[in-house]
Amino acid sequence: MFMTISTTGTPERPATDLGFLLHKHPDRKQSFRTAHGTAHVLYPEASAERCTAALLLEVDPVALVRRGKGKGRGGSPDLALAQYVNDRPYAASSLLAVALSGVFKSALHGVCTARPERAEQPMPLRVEVPALPARGGAELVRKLFAPLGWSTVDAVPVPLDAQFPEWGDSRYVRLTLEGELRLADALRHLYVLLPVLDDSKHYWVSPDEVDKLLRAGEGWLAAHPEQKLITTRYLSRRWGLTQQATRRLELARLADADDIAVEEIDNAVAEETGPADADERPTPLAEQRREAILGALRAAGAGRVLDLGCGQGQLVQALLKDVRFTEIVGVDVSVRALAIASRRLKLDRMGERQAQRVSLLQGSLTYTDKRLAGYDAAVLSEVVEHLDLPRLPALEYAVFGSARPRTVVVTTPNVEYNVRWETLPAGQVRHGDHRFEWTREQFRAWAHRVAERHGYGVAFLPVGPDDPEVGPPTQMAVFTTIAPDGKDRSSVENAKEAKAA
Repeated sequence: MFMTISTTGTPERPATDLGFLLHKHPDRKQSFRTAHGTAHVLYPEASAERCTAALLLEVDPVALVRRGKGKGRGGSPDLALAQYVNDRPYAASSLLAVALSGVFKSALHGVCTARPERAEQPMPLRVEVPALPARGGAELVRKLFAPLGWSTVDAVPVPLDAQFPEWGDSRYVRLTLEGELRLADALRHLYVLLPVLDDSKHYWVSPDEVDKLLRAGEGWLAAHPEQKLITTRYLSRRWGLTQQATRRLELARLADADDIAVEEIDNAVAEETGPADADERPTPLAEQRREAILGALRAAGAGRVLDLGCGQGQLVQALLKDVRFTEIVGVDVSVRALAIASRRLKLDRMGERQAQRVSLLQGSLTYTDKRLAGYDAAVLSEVVEHLDLPRLPALEYAVFGSARPRTVVVTTPNVEYNVRWETLPAGQVRHGDHRFEWTREQFRAWAHRVAERHGYGVAFLPVGPDDPEVGPPTQMAVFTTIAPDGKDRSSVENAKEAKAA
């Protein structure tokens, strides 16, 4: 992965002062060992008029895997291969942010004994990152960098393949930043926002990450309009750490505004709100959704369950905790997602008895697959909206027609509820990969058509707060095969169990 920082100068203030500020001499190429490879600093150009410093990070994929202590090997060759074949050597991420903080540590803190006055002065800067993962797209990149004083924030989406433009854009952008800023401020922006845009960290986020975030965000993060998103993503959505960081940022903002001691404000806020309590944490919608799915599966008496489109394995992990689910199979088209699921489940360290209950399979849900036949239940949790509408009939047949489990649980966003998300712009779907989002009427119409075509009955349940005007945030349909007498099989079985009792 690669990044350049350029500046221009005059005879009185030569551009080569950049070398003093970075503590790296323009006449030498220097290399530094990192935990995951080697960082190189070199200067493609260095004159009084213009100077460019380049940071090149060569990631060692073997070291990256060893650093993770082999997590995620699992039993599949595809999962093992994904640890070594991925975008980490090429795309700017937390790996580059960590290298930046190590190689340019003094510059990041604004320390320069040779040119102290230059370290405190804004200078014309141009930063270029050729491949930056941007979960949220180019628009989010602009929202993050534009409020920080950059006069130009140019984020150009990188096409999946330049020869096939119809394939659309990838999740990467080419980033160019220009503006008059202190070098230390520019480096701090990059240190925080690179992993935020990637929305992933290559290491475990511990409590000391809050201090790192607040140090790097000093002077700009507290007032940033996207502070909540930055804090949440930087701390890997760890709710307790996010709350701690948000509280400290608010105290710092109030202290700056009112010139009051932080201790006094802390006491005042504590008296007003009371101590933070984990029990007061609102239950995340994803957790509510998993509980609703588990409840439906238990009610159906399912033992052997398919999680179709299992992603990173959160539902599989929840299923494993309940011994009534005797066999759990996670299926996903993404090898990378399955690798993460394998690490989450600790498949390589799982006991033999537990390991016999779970397996992960790579496969597409739009093709019939004999491996998926004969199961009690299948779950399509937040999956259908990721398919183009013309491909839905293929998924429908593969699941309801070919695999044909006794029970199928389908959840999908309710687009009517989107008006209740304050941070979601009008008309925008909840995730950039959603091809559509249905109203309650549209979802029910689709579900009834599927049920009629394939011999299922269907019932609908809300997930999350059921708003009287727009309904719940997530809508769920539970399909049950119909017995020859026209009753739902679940009803027949329940009656038999009652009679036997």
